[in-house]
Amino acid sequence: MSATTTEMQVLDGIHGKLFIGGEWVDGEQGTIEVRDPATGEVIKEIANGSVEDGVRALDAAVAAQDSWARTPARVRGEILRKAFDLLQERKEEFALLMTMEMGKPLAEARGEVAYGGEFLRWFSEEAVRIDGRYSMTPEGTGQMIVTHRPVGPCFLITPWNFPLAMATRKLGPALAAGCTAVVKPATLTPLTTLALVALLEEAGLPKGVVNVITTKSTGALSERLLADPRLRKVSFTGSTPVGVQLLKQAADNVLKSSMELGGNAPFVVFEDADLDKAVEGALLAKFRNIGQACTAANRFIVHESVADEFSRRIGEAVKAMKIGRGTEEGVQIGPLVEDKAVDNAVRLVESAVGDGATLVTGGKAIDGPGSFFEPTVLDGVTPDMAVSIEEIFGPVVAIQRFSTEEDAVRLANATEYGLVGYVFTEDTKRGQRMIDLIDTGMMGLNVGVVSNAAGPFGGVKQSGLGREGGAEGIHEYLETKYTLMPNPFA
Repeated sequence: MSATTTEMQVLDGIHGKLFIGGEWVDGEQGTIEVRDPATGEVIKEIANGSVEDGVRALDAAVAAQDSWARTPARVRGEILRKAFDLLQERKEEFALLMTMEMGKPLAEARGEVAYGGEFLRWFSEEAVRIDGRYSMTPEGTGQMIVTHRPVGPCFLITPWNFPLAMATRKLGPALAAGCTAVVKPATLTPLTTLALVALLEEAGLPKGVVNVITTKSTGALSERLLADPRLRKVSFTGSTPVGVQLLKQAADNVLKSSMELGGNAPFVVFEDADLDKAVEGALLAKFRNIGQACTAANRFIVHESVADEFSRRIGEAVKAMKIGRGTEEGVQIGPLVEDKAVDNAVRLVESAVGDGATLVTGGKAIDGPGSFFEPTVLDGVTPDMAVSIEEIFGPVVAIQRFSTEEDAVRLANATEYGLVGYVFTEDTKRGQRMIDLIDTGMMGLNVGVVSNAAGPFGGVKQSGLGREGGAEGIHEYLETKYTLMPNPFA
């Protein structure tokens, strides 16, 4: 399937080069092919940067750091606000670009433009609210000044599943705080980041403040930059095993680190839940981004008294979903990002059915072109099945059953991850108990989507370190300095 004229125009507007020191430059290692996962076709070839290219990008970030840190907060904020405004003007172009390179339906891509843009707007406002304090010591012997200053050059590694929002969620606070950055987008979906940095440049961002390296040599590049003493911060969104490796490398230089890692979200439906709300929330929590989200509900833990009805309703809704290329009208399920993701979904479903789960609907790969997998519902899943233990990252609902509140909490917490949990109950006191008892960094109580630029996004346990967004997000890019002076009245 050939790209339309509009699609070609959007792709032609993307620089296929590295962005270093405010200049678009060729990479040293040939090119990277970017494919449309709905067709398998190459839609763009871009530069494949080397480790040396990455070092040059860090050189540029280091050279720009002092000047950018001294730039008034209001000026930094206005640049972010200008970028937000430009993004709103071009929201259709960005949405189409994401659908082409990642596969999500166009309606969802538009939602990501709105969500991703909010990080630019939110942190444009937070830039001027970096505060401190001034107070007398308790003993009255001196006066304390507490200030915050930018941590310094940052290495920002973004994933493929939300190519705009994950970039703005890191760049927004970094730039607001006064930090420069080297950004390494995912090889599968680099085009949106290249379009974003061009937009930031147009918004007035000085040369060298943000640099972008697209490369297949991610491991070698990360190892080299994390070993450079000039780098002062790493932020990564991706799998837990990779995050653990990056933390080990960051330890040598004691780098400030933010890690947004894997998830295995429980979705608990109690016997008193409003099933209409629960089913609606489940469809949002599971099928947003075709299930390819760290916040996606993974384990549907449903009370035995309502499980049959919940399974029936979910099965009917899923069976009716329209599958196709994300640009087609009414499509709800686009392709998975690549064939490996389809193979993984097939493996998990076949393993669960082989171990005794019931296949309610779906369960199969769809013949190409493209990397498609049927939206699927499994019932009778048990906690020891691979589909309950691993992060699915695909459109698969896996239903477990429970009998008591204690069982629900135990099942929900039976994972090494702790990013987000979802609970549906009409009992207010029970909901309050779940906030305390379910061990996650975030919770949706009677809602199926929790992400918001004003909220602190992040998890506990193997799901990561630090928070992105909210009032907390900018402090991930700041150091705290305490100064003591003699009491001037003594």
